[in-house]
Amino acid sequence: MNSHARIRRTIAAIAGLVLCAPAIAANDSGRTRPAAGVNLAGAEFGTAPGKAETDFHFPADSEFAWAKRKGFTVIRLPFLWERLQPKLEQDFDADHLALLASAVDRARSHGLSIILDVHNYGRWRGDTIGGDKVPDRAFADLWRRIAQKFGKDSHVVFGLMNEPHDMPAARWAISAQAAIDAIRQAGACNLVLVPGVDWTGAHSWTKGGENGVNAEAMRTIHDKGAHAFEFHQYLDADSSGTSGQCRKKEEVVAALSVATDWLKANKRKGFLGEFGAGQNEQCRAGLDAMLEHMADNADVWLGWAYWAAGAWWPKDYPLSIEPKDGEDRPQMNVLAKWTGGALQGACPAPKPAKK
Repeated sequence: MNSHARIRRTIAAIAGLVLCAPAIAANDSGRTRPAAGVNLAGAEFGTAPGKAETDFHFPADSEFAWAKRKGFTVIRLPFLWERLQPKLEQDFDADHLALLASAVDRARSHGLSIILDVHNYGRWRGDTIGGDKVPDRAFADLWRRIAQKFGKDSHVVFGLMNEPHDMPAARWAISAQAAIDAIRQAGACNLVLVPGVDWTGAHSWTKGGENGVNAEAMRTIHDKGAHAFEFHQYLDADSSGTSGQCRKKEEVVAALSVATDWLKANKRKGFLGEFGAGQNEQCRAGLDAMLEHMADNADVWLGWAYWAAGAWWPKDYPLSIEPKDGEDRPQMNVLAKWTGGALQGACPAPKPAKK
């Protein structure tokens, strides 16, 4: 686990082939922009199983209303696999499924798209996907069941897995493909977000290492449905998201540009699933530059989701944009310049009922 994952879990404990492109809206200047989103954290907090509203928290209606009011159009909703499916390849826990489905309904009621983010770092109860204890068929079974429940819903997006790490990129690609195949075999047309390994960092996408190269492994992913590759990119010195300090704006744009260049060269689409920064001036300048870069390259960037908001964050969490004592955080002033856009899950919109 990297330091970013450790700090989030610590804070949680304290708090208890070519994409069928979705629609992208234009801003006041007429330039298209990616869909703007935010992570509403809380349902992934604590250790499974835990108790709702004691150890973990699904966003309340007021949290979705706040996101809509601030101009966000997409919610990334992290949750734990183990809570939803306590035993591999068996039925979902009915109570936890009901909590998840209720959150999906609340998002719909506010006109928000919602990304279902399995926030497990490529693991189930600590065992790596693709191994003997968690075979690919178990991961495929998870997504088959999710697809059967939420498939064909135009506002639901499937985020296969949060930040797989310490696993070979080529092996992970096989696991991801098994999940994609299961989703499509279930008849679901939803947009699917596919991460790479090594925390799916944009800056390291083309770099070789002991786990191989995401840029090579992810080229093997194939899907006739709507799909995009999910990247994460924090602004601090080691791209971990553990510090409220940030690199210069030129440096953070260069890091994100690694992904942009790969997407363009391979005629693929991308979604920035996590990025976050502290409140100081250099951080705000970096955020603005990254958002402008994605707007300038909206032909490949479908959207983004800032990390993070959520009612359970401690007030001193440096990346949070959860209002503090009723006041917006400084980062929100930057994000507000770039909100809007529309991300659809690639399923046909339901036809209005005949009168």
